[in-house]
Amino acid sequence: MSDHTSQLLTSLIERGYLYQSTDIADLDKAANSTEPLIGYIGFDCTALSLHVGSLVQIMLLRHLQQAGHKPIVLMGGGTTKIGDPSDKDKSRPLLDDARINDNMNSMKTVFEKFLKFGDGPSDAIMVNNADWLDNLQLIPFLRTVGRHFTINKMIKMESVKRRIADENEMTFLEFNYLLLQSYDFLELNQRYGCNLQLGGSDQWGNMVNGKDLIRRVNGNNAHVFTSPLITTASGTKMGKTADGAVWLNADMLSAYDYWQFWRNTEDADVGKFLRLFTDLQLEEIAQLESLEGNEINSAKIALANACTSLLHGKSAAKTAEQTALKVFAEGSLGSELPVVDISAQELQNGYSVLAAFTATKLISSNGEGKRHIKAKALKINDIVVNNSQALFAEIDFNDDGQCKLSIGKKKHAIAKVIYEK
Repeated sequence: MSDHTSQLLTSLIERGYLYQSTDIADLDKAANSTEPLIGYIGFDCTALSLHVGSLVQIMLLRHLQQAGHKPIVLMGGGTTKIGDPSDKDKSRPLLDDARINDNMNSMKTVFEKFLKFGDGPSDAIMVNNADWLDNLQLIPFLRTVGRHFTINKMIKMESVKRRIADENEMTFLEFNYLLLQSYDFLELNQRYGCNLQLGGSDQWGNMVNGKDLIRRVNGNNAHVFTSPLITTASGTKMGKTADGAVWLNADMLSAYDYWQFWRNTEDADVGKFLRLFTDLQLEEIAQLESLEGNEINSAKIALANACTSLLHGKSAAKTAEQTALKVFAEGSLGSELPVVDISAQELQNGYSVLAAFTATKLISSNGEGKRHIKAKALKINDIVVNNSQALFAEIDFNDDGQCKLSIGKKKHAIAKVIYEK
């Protein structure tokens, strides 16, 4: 149990979100005051969608709001032009304004699934740091902000030390990211009264420098709270799979595939993920976490349903569960699986098996398909395919004109013959 009295810190600590915090007793006191905390997290717009690796930060904002405080989602329209070097060994590719705006507009929709936006005291707001960073003038900025930072301190930052030690270049552009992130905190403090920054533990240095900048410039007290970087029990980074990133946007990863990602959680991670990524009560989580043997699958299904419901809605989660049941337990085909349509003429002319696997995105290339064939993992109707030149035959399709495509035991799709009416 947490020793803290505020709903916010009690919940965050009991669920495993705390890695490091500035004066946590002072933060607990502020979280208990009649005035709500106003806390923010920044999200740079480096891709069209956030992925599961960002979900801890989104859930932090969700818990902040659930405890009666106000979240600010800061879109990094300005800082994306620089590129955060914190966890990088080399410079990020520079994106132009059009690409950054496209990424930002695509990312925005996810936050509405987890947060309530509006004008109320605890309603979330979304702002773009390009609104102030794009208009900065160099000399005034350096005189106002730069004078509070020493090179001695900046070169001791972990991201800088690592680049230097590995003899990897760090551009002057990236070197200034610390100043801009610190300035974001100051600007949000002055504009909105923001007095809390949340983020991952790799951001600690940048975040405490922002808190210090606020104190130096306007004398206000602010707080910093970081969460641990999440890895799986086997040591892999959260959200990174053999198939690539687990995207949060539905047009980049289907609800079914998202459900399957959580369903395939390692046994040792189930309890931790239930606490971090769902709204289930801790008592229920403890019961699910205590399950052993094959019963742990019930906890994994509960995890998959809860996570998918938050992002895609309860109906999508239920449909995904039913589809998985049909595919795995009943051996039939579910409606949520990816589908490739094959015309009767294409089938007659000879349609490549690997082409169908590629079209459904079960594989990304023929080369990958050949590797799966060599490993005896590529199957049609649960029968191993041994020939990379294999073509479909009419006998492969059931009475509904459907055929199941599989990679191993967990990835499935449908090939469907379309007959002219």
